Amino acid sequence: MFSRKKEKPQIDPLQRELYEHARKRIIQKKRLFQHFIVFIVGALFFMLLNLVLGYGKEITFFGIDWFVAAILCWSFLFILHFCNVWLFSKFMGKEWVNRQMERLIAKQKAEIALIQKDVDLMFPKEELLKRKDGFIKGKTSEIVGELKESTSTITMIAAAGENNALGKDNDLVWHLPDDFRRFKKLTTGHHIIMGRKTFESFPKLLPNRVHIIITRNKGYQAEGAIVVHSIKEALEMAKGDMQPFIIGGGEIYTIGMEYADCIELTRVHEAFDADAFFPDIDTKIWKLEKEEFHDVDEKHKYPFTYLTYKRKNT
Repeated sequence: MFSRKKEKPQIDPLQRELYEHARKRIIQKKRLFQHFIVFIVGALFFMLLNLVLGYGKEITFFGIDWFVAAILCWSFLFILHFCNVWLFSKFMGKEWVNRQMERLIAKQKAEIALIQKDVDLMFPKEELLKRKDGFIKGKTSEIVGELKESTSTITMIAAAGENNALGKDNDLVWHLPDDFRRFKKLTTGHHIIMGRKTFESFPKLLPNRVHIIITRNKGYQAEGAIVVHSIKEALEMAKGDMQPFIIGGGEIYTIGMEYADCIELTRVHEAFDADAFFPDIDTKIWKLEKEEFHDVDEKHKYPFTYLTYKRKNT
């Protein structure tokens, strides 16, 4: 749905991360060694100027010879650099950052569990089952509205051509600014569920949204995102959200079709050459509830229509 072209990674993301970390540490150590050499040479030069050549013998700072004061200041900077390269990286390096991230994720999960507990207290499972039975027996239509309000609405959001084309080479084949703004408005503040390729097409994390990535790679890591390995795990992580969004790509949409309650589809009125496609919408299962047409203008090369589908009651 929301994608920008990005060069595909040639190596595993975890290996790339380890490589980059090692490269930065080597550069730090190299600069520390250079700093040490400059410090030694500079200190000897100052002493030569003062003690051998007699330069600035009358200059003092707080009763200390000027070259001694300069060496002390330089020593402070060198010690600070040394601590940053060795001590701080040792005690507050990558492992420390990972531990902090794990603590934050655990805290978030605990908060979600507390919210879910409150929801369970407000809407006990037994009461919901009774209301569902009441609906099946046709006792009252009001029960349906109350039940829907108490459960989350899983929404798939996408933009697809007339031939269900989503994009090619992990990128969109159109540019619709109004659709981007609509995507941002609908998904902000919610969990967004996506495949690994869709996530890696983003230039950065989308603000004010919880990213959940589905991947078969058990070792995959993504800073600032939650990584799971099935659609059920993803929906469990988004359990506290009243409207989580499934945002692609094609395989995730196909899997998510079984679980979704709503589809927000931007139908681009043109057929495109693509390698990823949105699944067909079965009108026996889905009911079109709203549509809004947008014509071509100076910012939009193709006409398109916002379509809102809701799953029919079965």
